[in-house]
Amino acid sequence: MIRYLLEFLVFQLVFLLVYDLFLKRETFFQWNRVYLIGTYILSLVLPWITIEAFKTTVPEGFSNYTQFVFQLNEVQVGNTTSEAAFLSLQEWGYLIFFMGALFTTFWFGYKLLRLYRLWKKGVVSHHTKYTKVVVAKSELAFSFFRYIFLGAKVSKENVPNIIAHELVHIDQKHSLDLLFFESMRIISWFNPLVYLYQNRISELHEFIADSEVSKHNKKEHYQILLSEVFQTQSISFVNQFFKKSLIKKRIVMLQKEKSKRIYQLKYLFLLPIIMGMLLYTSCENGVGEKNGIEISFEKKGNETFLVVEDLNAMSEDEKNKQDKVIDELMKTNIAQTLIVEDGTNSIKIYIDEGKVQKMEVEKDDIKASTSQNSKNSIPFGEIDEVPIFMGCEGATDTRLCFMEKIQTHIK
Repeated sequence: MIRYLLEFLVFQLVFLLVYDLFLKRETFFQWNRVYLIGTYILSLVLPWITIEAFKTTVPEGFSNYTQFVFQLNEVQVGNTTSEAAFLSLQEWGYLIFFMGALFTTFWFGYKLLRLYRLWKKGVVSHHTKYTKVVVAKSELAFSFFRYIFLGAKVSKENVPNIIAHELVHIDQKHSLDLLFFESMRIISWFNPLVYLYQNRISELHEFIADSEVSKHNKKEHYQILLSEVFQTQSISFVNQFFKKSLIKKRIVMLQKEKSKRIYQLKYLFLLPIIMGMLLYTSCENGVGEKNGIEISFEKKGNETFLVVEDLNAMSEDEKNKQDKVIDELMKTNIAQTLIVEDGTNSIKIYIDEGKVQKMEVEKDDIKASTSQNSKNSIPFGEIDEVPIFMGCEGATDTRLCFMEKIQTHIK
């Protein structure tokens, strides 16, 4: 999961950089709208996609590095009989995630409630394409789906132009775009890039509406943007006619000539970027593991569980995975047990001192039982005389000193 989160964050960052550097200043507004929504969805999907034709071999050093980054399993030194923590690190992560999602859901509900209150206290009038809500003692101007909210203090001569502007938002269903990113803010509240995406799409909506309205009355539209100071609502999923932070950008875009069609070739930059991402997500190391880091095993304390189809007829890929897990466990130099099982039978492989000490078969019908060392492994907590670690020669409790030095070394 950590790997997936990191990958889609990096993908989103790359897509946003391409947008800001190459596409943001062009007048291909509808193309940019498709780009922003499409690349966000792509960033969520791409980490799961692998293409056989793109599979390659990742150097072993890179494989070990990525496994260290994405599979930081717990290392235990000393007696393992201590009481389990109230919540594991993974459980704490899930708890924090759901609490954040719950908070953002309530915040979304609060913003909907504010909209409802504005509608409730406003004067509602129904029209063919929209429903107008006039709010007393206010200068606000924004739309949400088919509803156009206008303050009673808005100048009467400006109302037709504002309504024409908001009708573009309604006709092109811009509220759906904003609600999509609002839902992404709930699901991935921890992701700062989703807020940038929503900001970019909201900005783009105003450019689209301005370009449509200015085809008929550009001068009047300039005057409204420059002269009126409307109230704004801090609601992230409504199309606000007036935002101070956007006024300058909107005027610049209104003055900008249409981009030449040849500049649409900039969107082709997306192809090599996506191909590179697919190449990355399709990589394998020498034993057929996706990205060099996917090994289907579960670690619980000093026991590691590897599930296979059939212990009596393991495939080459399953054997390679087993060997890879054994190699990784050997590197820790800590007494551990690898349990290979198929749902009915299992093999226990005891690993200590950097090598396999013993293998035990749970049922007699499995033929792969062997022992590589007659000496049974002994838990560290039961050793009568512990080895002396450098710096512990004069210590009163050599066992405690040994454990502290080892823990310091591992950290």
